[in-house]
Amino acid sequence: NHTRNTFYLENLKALQNILCADGYETRIGSLRPDLDHPMEIELPSAQTLTLEPLVRRGDRVGVADFFPCAVLLNNDLSSGRPTILENIEQVLLPPLDMGWVNRYKTHHFEHYTRVAHAFAELIEIDPWIITPLSIQCGPVDFKKREGLNCLAGAVNMVLEQTAEAYQRHGVDDTPFAVVKSDRGTYGMAIMSVQDPDQILNLNKKQRNKMSSGKEGLVAHQMMVQEGVYTFETLKGAVAEPVVYMIGPRVVGGFYRVHTGKSATDNLNAPGMHFEPLSFAEACALPDQQAAPDAAPNRFYAYGVVARLALVAAAREICEAKPNCPGHSQ
Repeated sequence: NHTRNTFYLENLKALQNILCADGYETRIGSLRPDLDHPMEIELPSAQTLTLEPLVRRGDRVGVADFFPCAVLLNNDLSSGRPTILENIEQVLLPPLDMGWVNRYKTHHFEHYTRVAHAFAELIEIDPWIITPLSIQCGPVDFKKREGLNCLAGAVNMVLEQTAEAYQRHGVDDTPFAVVKSDRGTYGMAIMSVQDPDQILNLNKKQRNKMSSGKEGLVAHQMMVQEGVYTFETLKGAVAEPVVYMIGPRVVGGFYRVHTGKSATDNLNAPGMHFEPLSFAEACALPDQQAAPDAAPNRFYAYGVVARLALVAAAREICEAKPNCPGHSQ
């Protein structure tokens, strides 16, 4: 239920407007169990968003008398696979197998690492520049203190390999690792550490926090990932870019900003706010006359990484379909 999150609702409306502008009739169906009639929501942009109860007839889902040829799923499925969507005959994008009840972040990064390494070889750069080290560790039970030695060992491995990369590239910063649940979103069950002993010395409150994910999803499988400093700032606060794509094209994005966090903290936390990331120029090609950190080049670099991640996600989806062409890649 995101009806109080105006950013989310504006995002939904923008998606609907884009699809309608391309000639597709588009309606928004809701999985909310308490929604039994259309709900109109007035948005800050002065637009109106209409949510309608999702219904199923036979092997098709729709709203009222509208049963489309395709269903665009805008739910991460942390709470499970909705029965109403199982085995429908319509195209479902993305498939249910990509929900967090099935999906692991480390699986995505396995695909991303292969894609990024191939790209790095093509343009002759060190793949570390665009590839964070990621290690899966589990099962872990924070409340019972089970699996913490394994987790601390994974943290130590990530810190050591990151330190080697820093030395190789002349980076004068302290390596850190991010420990997070291998499933789920919302910035839950996540912490930054600079020493493996921080894992072994977690207090009860910290262990309880690391055990809980979105929609009550219990964190057992963990991912330890190389931490990347958030060096960008906006009005004095740390800010990280989030890139939007339509197909293979970067179309914009936003900055997630947090005034109370540091360059090593998770910014997806209470107190964050969002600022539009407007591409003043097309950024389709780098500006070779400008500095590497100039806005067109920085945004271009964001777009390159986003496109690599998109290829990785496509391969991840393909892997979930046994009959998908290229399944063995």
